[in-house]
Amino acid sequence: MASFLFRRLAQFLISLFGITLLTFGLLHLAPGEPTDLQTTLNPKISAQARENLRRLYGLDRPLPVQYADWLRRFVTLDLGRSFVDGERVSKKILDRLPITVIINLLSLTLIVLIAFPIGIVSATRQYSWFDRATTLFVYIGFALPNFWLALLLMLLFGVTLGWLPLSGVQSLSVAQMSFFERGVDWAEHLILPVLTAAFIGLAGYSRYLRSEMLEVVRQDYIRTARAKGLSERQVIFKHALRNALIPVVTLIGLELPALIGGSVIIETVFAIPGMGQLSYQSVLARDYPVVMGLTMIGAVLTLAGNLLADLSYAWINPRIRIS
Repeated sequence: MASFLFRRLAQFLISLFGITLLTFGLLHLAPGEPTDLQTTLNPKISAQARENLRRLYGLDRPLPVQYADWLRRFVTLDLGRSFVDGERVSKKILDRLPITVIINLLSLTLIVLIAFPIGIVSATRQYSWFDRATTLFVYIGFALPNFWLALLLMLLFGVTLGWLPLSGVQSLSVAQMSFFERGVDWAEHLILPVLTAAFIGLAGYSRYLRSEMLEVVRQDYIRTARAKGLSERQVIFKHALRNALIPVVTLIGLELPALIGGSVIIETVFAIPGMGQLSYQSVLARDYPVVMGLTMIGAVLTLAGNLLADLSYAWINPRIRIS
């Protein structure tokens, strides 16, 4: 296990270095600079003023020098300052991180609690009315884009019924509310974003688990377990489910980077001040330090998710040993 961990950590660092190099190069080679957005629409800005602005941001230096400077600061966990407002990138990210993590953890919990039973029942009762109904649900889930579903939910529950707020994380009158009322108000604002984030995942996870369960229940060791006189409940939950969960665990591990990437559309549509909205705004503003900081967090989460998924294999399935 120690050797495995050492090799995976070495791969982790090499992969992270490659991602930083590739991301930094692509970001700076893309057309447009931060200074363009600040000077193009202002006719009073001279060419000398624009060059001074480039020098202030360090954009006049050769690209390898800029990358070496960024990498040196990144190693010391210094993500630099935003080109837009001069605020530290780490503070901007930490300010927006909690709401994004909460929305994604709630949606992931909802997915696991609903998709797993759906997948198990659909597999054990293949071609039943329940299986056919969930299959239709899956097709709808795959077909509906996130932003379209968000707009439908906003129209139904926010505009037509008036049950839930349409955007933000708190009402304008929150200052006059009691502690309990603030909690209720905050929860009401999160219902629609969480439902939207969970809906697409429900379809995918239930379908993956159903297909894996169907393959596992046809294996010889499952027939042997039934021949030994074990109840169907023991066969499904003790023998079949643990093996069927292996690919699903991989998917859950890869959900970690969705803490950022998957939130862009939802946070933009619902006007939630999270990391997804920050990513969208930073890309539009060519705010290189913020984009690099967010990309590095996504890369670390992706690599860490893969590592955790590999380690989970041995725990879920005793037949698999890490060597």
